[in-house]
Amino acid sequence: MRMPATVWMTLIAAAFNPACSTSAQQDGSFEAARQQMIGRDLKGRDITDEAVLQAMRDVPRHRFVSPAQQDIAYADFPLPIGHGQTISQPYVVAFMTQMLEVKPADRVLEIGTGCGYQAAVLSKLAGHVYTIEIVEPLAAEARTRLAELGYNNISVKAGDGFEGWSEHAPFDRIILTCAVKEIPPKLIEQLKENGRIIAPVGAEYGVQYLVISTKQAGSLKHKSVLPVRFVPMTGKAMEK
Repeated sequence: MRMPATVWMTLIAAAFNPACSTSAQQDGSFEAARQQMIGRDLKGRDITDEAVLQAMRDVPRHRFVSPAQQDIAYADFPLPIGHGQTISQPYVVAFMTQMLEVKPADRVLEIGTGCGYQAAVLSKLAGHVYTIEIVEPLAAEARTRLAELGYNNISVKAGDGFEGWSEHAPFDRIILTCAVKEIPPKLIEQLKENGRIIAPVGAEYGVQYLVISTKQAGSLKHKSVLPVRFVPMTGKAMEK
């Protein structure tokens, strides 16, 4: 998601370092901030799924941002992660995860890995998460970070998510963390019958809505649920 201009100007100068040097002992110092995030920004709004809340407790968000940003990792706004991309605000991550209704045996496809945070949250709920990132350095950083943190049920691919990941289809759930004008046809094909897909849909600089869609009889039934602002899907999506 795009972040407020005032926050962006404050943080854009910070160099992004993908290395993860924070020790387990230091991780404990973020516990109060994490619990405040859960109580104020998630429970305090409309995040009620206990499994989602537990996943948000378990995943150390500060490990997915630069050392310069760790003190504000649990604040409810996006942060830059380099290459013109951002890590979404905690509420939006939790909301999208809750709307997907992920089950323990589900195979989930994510388009737009970024730093890997959303994939890590999903991995706490799903059987396996397959995630695609078009920016190769981000894909490499996310793959290394997720492996270091012990997320063994996540597969990261560098590539264009517009075509999905046919080798591992069909998927029970699909999530896009980049905006599209419409859901790419290949993703609809790779979604199981009665499967769910959530995506920001709308113009790059205009109104976008999170749309939750269910596949029925081969086509999608859509419901708009929340106004948002995400960075656009690039690659083949830009040709449409």
